[in-house]
Amino acid sequence: MRMKTFLTGIVVGATAAYIFDQWQHRRLISSEQALQKAKEAFQQTGDVTGSWIQTTVEMIEKNGLRYTVYRGGVTRPTDAYECLIDAKTGTIIEARKL
Repeated sequence: MRMKTFLTGIVVGATAAYIFDQWQHRRLISSEQALQKAKEAFQQTGDVTGSWIQTTVEMIEKNGLRYTVYRGGVTRPTDAYECLIDAKTGTIIEARKL
């Protein structure tokens, strides 16, 4: 009986973890949407000639806060920038010139 209870606990725990993971990912915007928002922000101050983004999310800590972010970048005719884009809102959290 104990083995049956143990296995039931494992199955219930794994199912709950899977459902939580799927729910968490649905709350995030797509990487394409995040890149589009970043490009729009950079286009306000000049031309954008290219862009890229990683499709997997990362967890970072900045100023004591945790963020789920996409890592991406944009290129301009004279320079390039790498940025961290909030995966929930599309806000650029950090941008640095390469």
